[in-house]
Amino acid sequence: MRQKVIVFTDLDGTLLDPVSYDFSTALPALEVLRAQGIALVLCSSKTRAEMLLYRQRLDNHHPFVVENGGAVYLPSGYFKTPIDSDDTLPGYERITLGTPHAEIRRQFVALRALTGARVRGFTDMDVAEIAALTGLDNAQAALARQREFDEPFVFDSKVDASFLQAIKSIGLNWTAGRLHHMLGQHDKGRAVRLLKTLYELAHGTMTTLGLGDGANDLPMLRAVDHAVLVRHADGLANASLQFVGLTTTHLPGPAGWNEAVLDFLCHGHD
Repeated sequence: MRQKVIVFTDLDGTLLDPVSYDFSTALPALEVLRAQGIALVLCSSKTRAEMLLYRQRLDNHHPFVVENGGAVYLPSGYFKTPIDSDDTLPGYERITLGTPHAEIRRQFVALRALTGARVRGFTDMDVAEIAALTGLDNAQAALARQREFDEPFVFDSKVDASFLQAIKSIGLNWTAGRLHHMLGQHDKGRAVRLLKTLYELAHGTMTTLGLGDGANDLPMLRAVDHAVLVRHADGLANASLQFVGLTTTHLPGPAGWNEAVLDFLCHGHD
């Protein structure tokens, strides 16, 4: 007998093309998920404002995870059981897992001064700079700047290991990828485990599929029952993320995502 399924997915480089942010090659799998009533949970480093935009574009009505697990947003009434949440947005319940951005930013500035690191965060940049750095248009770059739980940052030249070590020394964390992110004691895996518990309380035993492409996705990939690493546009997969049980797509980006989801639905959860 097949168990009910939840799909957790990263966005940039996974469901979305890393340059164009297009997901058209994933439409066949998205349609199957919708037709079968399978929950697709978006789990990204993106902000709440960005995620609301992409949920609209994807016609997605399920919970979503923002800023590398900083918070979980649940559509109001999505789960019938009472949820211990803090309501901050009409129509949603929020479960906060991360450290507020104001504290992250305060520590970021202090550590930069302490170490002398040549590093800049999104808060130091205007919308045009963020757009140039990320390839987003100005409207989306403005949404990306609305941080609640982490601070994306870049070094002016080479990575300054002393700055990264200083972040760890004060009990905070960082992730690496196209951008570094400074954040608290949260990650995508913690958010995934919390959501799986809520789904199982509501619907019984669930099987989870997770798809990602970067280092910040590793906690999520380790937290699911079936983990898929999506290849990058150059055809390579992130070798540092390999672990027993992880499968890798043949195709990159959303085409690989489509391939993996359809294969899983056909063969992967009997």
